[in-house]
Amino acid sequence: MTNDSEFLSRLSSFGLSEKESQLYLHLLKYGPKSTSLLAKSLKTYREDVHRTLISLIDKGMVNPSFESPTVYAAVELKIALDSSIKKLETELREMERRGQELEEISKQQRFQPSDEFPTFKIIKSLKELIALVKSALATTVREWVVVYPAVFFVVASLYTIEDSKTFIDRGGEIRIITDFSYKHLESVQQHLDVGYDVRQLTGYRGVTFSVFDEKFSTTGVNVDINRISLDEPVSVVWTDDDAHAARLVYTFEMLWEQAIPAARQIEELLMVESPLA
Repeated sequence: MTNDSEFLSRLSSFGLSEKESQLYLHLLKYGPKSTSLLAKSLKTYREDVHRTLISLIDKGMVNPSFESPTVYAAVELKIALDSSIKKLETELREMERRGQELEEISKQQRFQPSDEFPTFKIIKSLKELIALVKSALATTVREWVVVYPAVFFVVASLYTIEDSKTFIDRGGEIRIITDFSYKHLESVQQHLDVGYDVRQLTGYRGVTFSVFDEKFSTTGVNVDINRISLDEPVSVVWTDDDAHAARLVYTFEMLWEQAIPAARQIEELLMVESPLA
């Protein structure tokens, strides 16, 4: 890390708010402090600091003392991040379990499926979107094509990379179009190593979408996430309308021809950002 802003930016990818990131960094840099001293140092109210401390304690990133007045200390960075990841993974597993229970219950109901009209559903959180992708990859046979922002490489690295690897290992293909910068190199390279085919389309600001086997698709209405948290709100339309999927695939193939291989973009970024350049 070269400065505080970069450190704070990386912390946000683990589900911390701006206030939580700033307070945690302050404790790391300056050591244990009481609520009143933290409020004075951070130029804010004690009540605000107290709420943030409670949240950080719940995330396993801060420990309170048993003395009076209470002093709060930052948990070692690696331990804190491991704790944060495990909590998010637990929440995701719980959602998957409830989804499986719901599917079992639905089998006992007398639902009337219709082949005449396509189904549409609004995905409202990152947690719900991740669960949908994991479920879709489990049933996809041939190909998953995706156009999405570079920040989703970080999301995928945390939650869906293993599902994608399993899909690729059984013969599936994943093609992704994105617009990534130097700060996303590690995540992008991880996907290339797994077997993704990634291309760079610099300056792309069009619709975000994905298509599974030209049958099911997701289209982003709002996917501007500010932090990597399972509760982060998104607005994504999921549908089994194969005509819509076909239109998206047609759009994807046109964009694919305009994009360049990710390896070439990585080489150019390294030349620009390298200290020896």
